[in-house]
Amino acid sequence: MVLSWTKGRVFRRARKGKELNSVGGLEVEIVTPTHFRCPITLDMMKDPVTLSTGITYDRDSIEKWFEEGNNMCPVTKRVLITLDMIPNHALRKVIQDWCVEHRSFGIERIPTPRIPVTRYEVENTCTRIMSCAQHGDVNKCLELVRKIKAWGKESERNKRCIVTSGASLVLVKVFDLFSSHGGSIENNNLSVLEEILGVLTWMRPLSQEGKSILGSLNSMSCMVWFLNSKDLSSRQSAALLLKEVPLVALEKTEGVVEGLVKMIGEPIMHAATTKACLAIIFNMVSSSKNRELITQRFVELGLVSILLEALVDGERGVCEKALGVLDFICDLKQGKEMAKSNALTLPLVIKKLLRVSELSSSFSVSIVLKLCDKTEEGLLIEALQVGVFQKLLVLLQVGCDEITKEKATELLKLLNGYRSKAECVDSSSLDFKHLKKPF
Repeated sequence: MVLSWTKGRVFRRARKGKELNSVGGLEVEIVTPTHFRCPITLDMMKDPVTLSTGITYDRDSIEKWFEEGNNMCPVTKRVLITLDMIPNHALRKVIQDWCVEHRSFGIERIPTPRIPVTRYEVENTCTRIMSCAQHGDVNKCLELVRKIKAWGKESERNKRCIVTSGASLVLVKVFDLFSSHGGSIENNNLSVLEEILGVLTWMRPLSQEGKSILGSLNSMSCMVWFLNSKDLSSRQSAALLLKEVPLVALEKTEGVVEGLVKMIGEPIMHAATTKACLAIIFNMVSSSKNRELITQRFVELGLVSILLEALVDGERGVCEKALGVLDFICDLKQGKEMAKSNALTLPLVIKKLLRVSELSSSFSVSIVLKLCDKTEEGLLIEALQVGVFQKLLVLLQVGCDEITKEKATELLKLLNGYRSKAECVDSSSLDFKHLKKPF
């Protein structure tokens, strides 16, 4: 170790392979032995493994190297015949002993790494899961699914191995098999279905075959059942997986629309789940063959007011998707009337203009144009009062896509004739954070 008597150097940045600690008022610079450091990152190895060339690397570093498409040893530059990695237990034990020896200087002992799961273990477990499902052995199937879940929790490396081994397709097939009773799920199947739902969420995106199976009548009915259940975790998992399902399956399944609206209206829902639900709704109201009937059903369930509530303090992704859905809802006469009747629609939509993203600004301009036609003098004046005219001018100055530019220009021409009747109020001063929500 190297001692330094200069206190000013305590705050300088440590070089790679060295750590600064203070003992008795003195700066102590701990030098990590060179053979403890990974040749790729120069950081101390936590899980040293040796390649066929005899060079040792940290497992995470060398795995990332191989994932980038490299097939040679980073140090020797020799092409590797095999990518097998042998754990260097002896070196790892030496590193751990060194850490314990220097713990008084703030060096933490590296944990003993778990043995990573292999492709063979995953494939063998998946085969057993399918066999148990086909023979109706629910308890054994549940045990094996939980085993895969535990492997995934151990490390990201295990998750990658599980996914690349095709486990998601097997689990989707088993889910469909245990969902054979549709909406009336048997109690002994409930636990294994819940576990499979939870595991599949981190295996996304699913393969095309997996998405097709998940879109079957049995699987869809089961997911809708979970979507409307009382367990929050299962509801979130079901919502995330419904995003993987083909649009045709969503249209045909009863209860999907009601479940999605209910999910978005939950005050404690995670942002990722809310975005997933909004993305599903966006696809349904924009791309579905029966989009008018579907949109009308969403409007009847009060989606407009729920979207406006989401806009009050939603993050970027939520605001973009909520505005996108609202834009398509305004294509429907009933949806447009519902949006007009809500006093918060124009102030909230205009407030999001230029404040979230280019995409949200595009949706905002489109919504305002659809709501404020020549016959709606009151709405035109209201839009002017919350500052839409100035924001549209700024939008044209900073730049936007051609379609949005055309809509903004048309809207400016429409609003220009009513400027004398409106007393302008800066919309940035409007605060909706303390709005009392119906829930």
